[in-house]
Amino acid sequence: MRIVFLGPPGAGKGTQARELARAWGVPHLATGDMLRSAAAAGTPLGLEAKRYMDEGALVPDEVIIGLMRERLGAPDAAKGFIVDGFPRTIAQAEALDKVLVETGQALGAVVFFDVSEAELLRRLTGRRVCRRCQATYHLVSAPPAKAGVCDKCGGELYQRVDDGEETVRNRLGVYGRQTAPLLDYYREQGLLRTVRGEGPIDGIRRAIREAAGDAR
Repeated sequence: MRIVFLGPPGAGKGTQARELARAWGVPHLATGDMLRSAAAAGTPLGLEAKRYMDEGALVPDEVIIGLMRERLGAPDAAKGFIVDGFPRTIAQAEALDKVLVETGQALGAVVFFDVSEAELLRRLTGRRVCRRCQATYHLVSAPPAKAGVCDKCGGELYQRVDDGEETVRNRLGVYGRQTAPLLDYYREQGLLRTVRGEGPIDGIRRAIREAAGDAR
């Protein structure tokens, strides 16, 4: 299984990738996790990535691609992988293609999580955080026992600015504009599979398995 998961923030890619990676016995490669691990390990690329992250700047494509090249060359990735949330641009997709050729691998499918904007807003704007202990809740999927109050320490729950509807709508708009050409890119290669990312988690997982050619 050599698969890329694409989809907007809040689509559920990470949840599904973690579970299916365990089921298939392959690594789950999320760029954020990879950057943090490399930085913690103190590798040359990791230290370079850390410098950008410490400054609050975007990590350049060449650093991310370098980390992806290292990770895909690791022994545990030889039998497959799930790349989660990458690539985000045509340039990154072309660079990933080059890395795969270099490592003698090829993608089997690119699964796009199709989720309505209304559902994404519900998921992304429902998060609440405790001002005192930073515990996180969700108004729908993981609400506190008492509205507005942290179960753990009794602190006040609030909504972060970046979880507000206006900010979330902007993030989704940016993602949509950025990703549309990418979907066409993989569609032209015959790799794109679209899965409806709403409904029961098990049902979505079955649809992903089918899209990936796993009939179990």
